[in-house]
Amino acid sequence: MNDSEHWLKAALAHHREGRLAEAQALYKQILRTHPEQPDALHFFGLLACQTRDYTAGIALMTQSAALRPDAAHLNDLGNMLREHGRLAQAIERYRHAIGLRPDYAEAHNNLGNALRDARESEAAVRSCARAIELRPDYPEAYNNLGNALQDMGRLNDAAASYRKAIAIRPLYALAYSNLAAVFNSLGEYTQALDAAQRAVRIAPGLAGAHTNMGNACFGLGNLEAAAASYQRALALEPADAGANLNLSLVLLELGHHEEALAHCQRAMAASAPSWSMYLCLGDILRARGDLDPAIEAYRKALMLDPRSAQTLERLLFCMAGSATVTPQAFLADARRYNALMASTAEPFPHDRSQRASQARGRALRVGFVSPDLRQHPVGIFLESVLAHIDRARIEPVAYATHPLEDEVTERLKPRFSAWHSLAGLSPKEAAHRMHADAIDVLVDLAGHTAWSGLAALCWKPAPVQATWLGFFATTGCDAIDYIVCDRHVLPVSEEAHFVEKPWRLPVSYLCFTPPAHAGEVGPLPLFAHGAVTFGYFGKLVKLTDEVVALWSRLLRTMPRARLFLKAPELDAPATQWATAARFAAHGIEAQRLVLEGASPHAQYLAAYGRVDIALSPFPYSSGTTTAEALWMGVPVLCRKGDRFVAHICESLLHAAGLDEWIARDDDEYLERAIAWSSEPGRLALLRASLRSRVLASPLCDAPLFARHLEAAFLGMWDGYVNAGLSVPKAG
Repeated sequence: MNDSEHWLKAALAHHREGRLAEAQALYKQILRTHPEQPDALHFFGLLACQTRDYTAGIALMTQSAALRPDAAHLNDLGNMLREHGRLAQAIERYRHAIGLRPDYAEAHNNLGNALRDARESEAAVRSCARAIELRPDYPEAYNNLGNALQDMGRLNDAAASYRKAIAIRPLYALAYSNLAAVFNSLGEYTQALDAAQRAVRIAPGLAGAHTNMGNACFGLGNLEAAAASYQRALALEPADAGANLNLSLVLLELGHHEEALAHCQRAMAASAPSWSMYLCLGDILRARGDLDPAIEAYRKALMLDPRSAQTLERLLFCMAGSATVTPQAFLADARRYNALMASTAEPFPHDRSQRASQARGRALRVGFVSPDLRQHPVGIFLESVLAHIDRARIEPVAYATHPLEDEVTERLKPRFSAWHSLAGLSPKEAAHRMHADAIDVLVDLAGHTAWSGLAALCWKPAPVQATWLGFFATTGCDAIDYIVCDRHVLPVSEEAHFVEKPWRLPVSYLCFTPPAHAGEVGPLPLFAHGAVTFGYFGKLVKLTDEVVALWSRLLRTMPRARLFLKAPELDAPATQWATAARFAAHGIEAQRLVLEGASPHAQYLAAYGRVDIALSPFPYSSGTTTAEALWMGVPVLCRKGDRFVAHICESLLHAAGLDEWIARDDDEYLERAIAWSSEPGRLALLRASLRSRVLASPLCDAPLFARHLEAAFLGMWDGYVNAGLSVPKAG
């Protein structure tokens, strides 16, 4: 053995044992004597790549391959090129290695990995399958085949491939982790959790296994466990974009908005921001009440995936409550949603004469589609009305698009002739389900809110379709014929904001169901405190900068007054601090604010006993909270708006006979607040009589409202049967 062979053998021994400095010295010594020694060039280059000097290392390995093409060396070079992100060159080297040695299973497997990175999934599957054909007991190839199959959406085949890898190598942690990922994608979260736990037991340092465990816990609804798993993954790989993003989603669900935002931002910094990252960012910003930044995030998500209905729905929900978005701008994006839905929907044909014949002599079949047939404003406003629907005229059918049910659901179910769950169905499947029931008039109760069934209605499963109650702007959808409204919430001057034709109910488009567990109306708090307490018990997202500025102006004008804010978001200390800071920017000390989080509904209603006057924000005005405040004896002050969402409180106040609580502008808003506060005797009399006044008003007259609603649906049907939708409409 000559000196260079001896040094090379020693260098390789050092290299294998991780003594890289010693190996490097010997490689250099060999190359000083024999500058073109292929093995020394190759392994010196490999060592350089292992110490992250890819430029020098790949150059040395390329020089070696030019001097003596060797399949194993070309395979190594392909690996380093792939690590360095030079996929095309890596694929070329693997193919060169296979050309020299067609039965080289490892090179086939590595080629499959590189092709997968290049998003050539079918070619990747072929390469991995060839590796397995050459070496049937090759667990890495089965694992990589599973990865490629998973990319193609062949999840069951991928799971089978991972199981084969595990059968060959029972302690194959990575295969268990990948199997968990497949189960998560299939929604089989219990099996996913089991596979991820096995991976973690085998390899506690495998960050991806902790992430997959978190995903399984998230799917099972165990948010705290999910957060803990993601945090363990990030302790191992702090810059992991997926774990950061998923943790931000969990924290958002838990109401920890500031932490959620921080992890979302870390995810975006760790990789090129994706559609899902911008979507998550928008959701967090919206939850924090930052509507305009949220809108910007959703628009960026749409740029990455212009055909995402999910993003458009979130964008529209956010836009509807923004003071900076005009109704015209909203309508343009709502029409964009319609165009997207129309490109995939296949509307059902309806034979007018046949449908008329089928409906003749029976009650009109009216379907109600909603995710909110539960403790929710929709459920609250719907409950008493359904109790008074004349079943001889209207047969109500429920289509629940959300799986959650509660005590309100149980009270609602008997009010329908049939109850069907559409949860988990695609829009096409949901549409076919409703069409099969021969519904005459189908009513959307959600619009562009979460879990809406609006996409299914774009298939036109019923000949007449309307939207009512659950949203506060146009759907933008040609398939929706009418919007049920009243003259206050949708004046004639604003009809151009909608693609739907308005069907105005005679008095109000809402009917309040008084809560059974509400206590008695208490005395006016002003007498006990010596100063007025204003209150707002709605979502913080409605508190725009303009609202905070006006309410701060009111508090500055009345130095002894307080503002009581109650919202679930205020359970978080960080949200309390941020809210106080918004008012502090306008000179309002934190001591003048009462910030309180969520309570059980009975306690929530009782909290109105500490409020003298409730304030409605703008443009997203109070709806359910207005009705509840009135029921608890608390009058609500609102500012007249310029769009549907801004008129909701106005409509309720008109129905309750409280027109004088509607201000024309900011100045009148302040004037009326100050005037009522300065007359505690008058305010106390109003408080004492308000519940009986509301109960006697159209706002709580469920039998009358039911007659009006029945007439609306029958009128829509008559218009369809007799002359189509081009005839003049009611209102």
